[in-house]
Amino acid sequence: MAFAFDSLGYAKHLRDSGISQPQAEAHAEAARMFIMAELVTKADLQAALGQLDAKLDNLSLRLTVRLGVMLVAGIGALATILKVT
Repeated sequence: MAFAFDSLGYAKHLRDSGISQPQAEAHAEAARMFIMAELVTKADLQAALGQLDAKLDNLSLRLTVRLGVMLVAGIGALATILKVT
């Protein structure tokens, strides 16, 4: 998803502020090329959130299974100790 950047308006604002036209255009082009390319879009954030949700679901399931196994093993060990004594 592309992010709209009004480089012409940006350059015009710089010119109105006293910067020469070639410098204003160079600033606008640099902002478009280097700054705008690094912005994160809403779609990027949603994709990252989806991946995070999937990982959290996976970790939650693994933790639940481990806790269940430890509980069964603990009860089994306790039952064995009580039979022996």
